[in-house]
Amino acid sequence: MAPPLVELAGVSKAFWIPTVRRETVREHVFAMLQPRRFERLQVLDDVSFEVRRGEALGVMGRNGSGKSTLLKVLCGVYPPDRGHVAARAAITPILELGVGWNPELDAIDNVYLIGSVMGLSLREIRASVDEILAFAELEKFANLKLKHYSSGMSSRLAYAVAFKAVREVLVLDEIFAVGDAGFKARCEERYWQLRSLGHTIVIVSHDPRTIATFCNRALLLDGGRIVVEDTAQQVADRYMSMLTHEHRPGALASVPA
Repeated sequence: MAPPLVELAGVSKAFWIPTVRRETVREHVFAMLQPRRFERLQVLDDVSFEVRRGEALGVMGRNGSGKSTLLKVLCGVYPPDRGHVAARAAITPILELGVGWNPELDAIDNVYLIGSVMGLSLREIRASVDEILAFAELEKFANLKLKHYSSGMSSRLAYAVAFKAVREVLVLDEIFAVGDAGFKARCEERYWQLRSLGHTIVIVSHDPRTIATFCNRALLLDGGRIVVEDTAQQVADRYMSMLTHEHRPGALASVPA
């Protein structure tokens, strides 16, 4: 059997955060006279899973469970403190929409800029500019500087470029979270095209329907650890059960943070 396309083994990640906030000038001045204290925040704790070629894996969890950090470790944005990550194919991440845009450039120039960063050749970008702008419904605003774009327009452009730049693995944080019904329908159509072509996909979402619909397997994070790994529907159901339990009177103290 071929090795998994993506593999995480015993991955842990922590951050050091200041224990005392400094907001006023006076607080900053007096704080210079004493060392700043930090608290260790364990975000991921011994996480292991694998994704095989052509699979769609969903990742669920409450806010603060470590989902976004997990994706950033997977994509190489953060190095793990312990464990190792093996990615045996090129990864196209859609994590923080709009990161890397130059607001002083227009849409076309930004497509060239971000497309190059995502691995597209100049020939590929040149041949795809019109298609990308049409996908994002921004043909009329192609020569408008991005600083004049709304957040929704910028997000649509980011999705359009990323979906065109997909290599072998696509990593999505909160899939199809922007745009109107028509744009979301185009994103879904493009997603199923990528699946039919055999692309491997990892999706983070709070929406159980999204995970159950677009993934064949999923995992549930809680407190930085994998607490369930099962079919997408089973994990979606378990996530809803967790939320229901959390919002019962007196339940907060009994649910792990």
